[in-house]
Formats: sequence, structure tokens, C-alpha cells
Amino acid sequence: MKAIEITEFGAPDVLKLVERPRPDPKRGEVLIKVAAFGINRPDVFQRKGAYAPPAGASDLPGLEVAGEIVGGEFGDGVANPFGLTLGDRVCALLAGGGYAEYATAPLAQCLPVPAGLSEVEAASLPETFFTVWSNVFDRGGLGRGEGGEQETLLVQGGSSGIGVTAIQIAHALGFRVFATAGTDEKCRACEALGAERAINYRNEDFVDVVKSLTNDRGVDVILDMVAGTYVPRELSALADGGRLVVIALLGGAKAEVSLGEILRRRLTITGSTLRPRPVEFKARIAAQLKETVWPLIEAGTVRPVIHCVLPASEAAQAHALMESSEHVGKIVLEWGASA
Repeated sequence: MKAIEITEFGAPDVLKLVERPRPDPKRGEVLIKVAAFGINRPDVFQRKGAYAPPAGASDLPGLEVAGEIVGGEFGDGVANPFGLTLGDRVCALLAGGGYAEYATAPLAQCLPVPAGLSEVEAASLPETFFTVWSNVFDRGGLGRGEGGEQETLLVQGGSSGIGVTAIQIAHALGFRVFATAGTDEKCRACEALGAERAINYRNEDFVDVVKSLTNDRGVDVILDMVAGTYVPRELSALADGGRLVVIALLGGAKAEVSLGEILRRRLTITGSTLRPRPVEFKARIAAQLKETVWPLIEAGTVRPVIHCVLPASEAAQAHALMESSEHVGKIVLEWGASA
């Protein structure tokens, strides 16, 4: 099969199209003939040598695919929560190996392609939707406040793949959502997706804006991909009892905060990575997505936001585009004659 390999750590041009043996699914896994796969920031970190695959995962990058189930075991003792079988179109969350014509995935991490979506569109879903649900709603606990009111969410990096997903899901479920982005154009894109107000962090202070929009109360949950010096400012933007959920460290891995403020205002700083979590955890998130979010996608309330679709042979260009941060939403690669 064709695959995109990291031949050495470095710039995007270390990604090369190679021939690899087709992987064999283990018990509980299926073999997927990949039609398309999504590009995610962890792929870039892996290419640079800063994010190794977890033990047992493929050395190939790629955390999400969509395609057709063409192999695997089905039957007694194999978790198959959605009743999938050979020939079904699925999108799947992987620990690695997505940059290939064939990939294996735990059956419990495969979801049926939502009705009305193409495989290219479905390839943009798993990594961001699993990440958003597990962090905003599971870990961050976005829900109703003590008085029964809907809580509020601030999404840092609202125009990213994670950002556009978080905005749409939270808005569709009735929450007030605010976002930050680096250009006025990206801010308008965030607002078109459901953000009540998008803040251009280059010329506005997100703390001041959020406070003004919430009667000086602050927001209940912040989804943060920046960290670093943003953290103490984010604590100031939280309401009492608020939760800061850190999922990336684009601004640095260290921050200086006041523990007194955290104690006094009952604040929580938490975070997580999805890739190394066990299948059982990811299966639980998959079930929650299928029940709550898949109907929103099929109704058109939540939709894939894809910046561009490129042939798989242009993986290096896709990585360069992601690193430029000039995109809004997801970058997807597809297999075809041009690959």
C-alpha cells in the first residue's frame, strides 16, 4: 500500500510517499480502506520529533481516517456498539497510522459516517470531535450552573479545527460561546459558526471583552490551546468556580499563577491528551458523540468546516499550511489517482 512516512525529523519535506505492507488488524480491530484522512497539529509535532507515538501504535502519522471496513473480526467478545460490519463506511479515531491507504482501528473507535456526509467530510471529524467532547464536556464539565442557568465557554484559537468544532457543538447545545482568533476575517468566521462574540487577540484584550459580555462575572469554562503566559490572564477571565482546560502548549509549557486566587475563587486548571488514552475511554466518548452530536451533524446544525482538500501526495504542503496558521477549520488529504 501507499503511505506517507516521516523519513527523518524536520521540516514538512521529510514527509515522503512510500510503499508499506498492509497492516493486519488485531483482535477487536478492523481494517479500513482509507478514502481520506485529516491533518492535525500532533502530526506536525510528531514530524518534528516532539511527540512520539504511544507504545504499540504505528510509526506513521495520522489520527483520523474515513473509508470502508474491509477486514477484521466481528462476533462474540468483540465490542461493536454501533453494529458495524464489512462494507460499512466509517470514520475512525486512531493512535497513529492514518497517513496510509489502509489503516487499522479498534472497532469501538469507529463511528458510521453521518448521513449526508462524504468520506472526505467525515475524515475531518474524529480527532477534533473526540477532543472537544472529552475536554469541554467530560473534563471541563460544561453544563448548567448552580442556579440552573446554561454555562458559558471561551474557545481560544476559535478558527482552528478544534475551535470551529467546539464553537458549533456548544452553540448547538444552547451555551453562550465566545472565541479568540488572530484576524478580523477569522473572527467573523467564528461568529458565523455560533460564537456570540469573537475577539481579535492582536488588538483586543480577551479578559476585558469577556468580562464586559458577562457583567464582569467571567466565563465558566475556557478551552485553551496556548498556555504559557495566557494562563494567569485566563484565570482572571474565569467566573468563580470556573475551569481552565489546557489541551496544547503552543505558547509554552510553563506558567506562573497565584494559588491563592485558585483557592479563593475555587478555580480548576486541568488538561489532557487524547492519543494515549485506553480504548475503553475512547469508546465511551464515541458512544456519547453518536448519541448527542451525530444527530446534530445529520440535521445540518453542526457541520464539518474544511479549509481545503488536497491529494495525499501533497502532505508536505498540508503541513506547511497548518504551520502557517492561515487556515480556518480542517485540512484533509484524500487518496486517488494523483497520489
